[in-house]
Amino acid sequence: MERKGSYDKAWADQWDSNDHPDQFLSNSHVGHDSRGTKYGKKVGEGLEKTKAAASIGYQKMKKATFVCSRWIKEKYQARANKSSTK
Repeated sequence: MERKGSYDKAWADQWDSNDHPDQFLSNSHVGHDSRGTKYGKKVGEGLEKTKAAASIGYQKMKKATFVCSRWIKEKYQARANKSSTK
């Protein structure tokens, strides 16, 4: 005996009757001169600026880490030399 019912269909098939096709899957209604293209360029420019700022910040952090580690090393060596002379 074959069982028929909701178990025969996938979850999406149970809830989607395909009476209304998905509007978001087709881009045929979007033209080339749409606002999406204009804003896409602005977002791209903004990302480039963000990328440059992050790169500069990383370089500054790298230099500061190097300088601080040298300072700590010098202080440690000075303290170690001071205690070994006693």
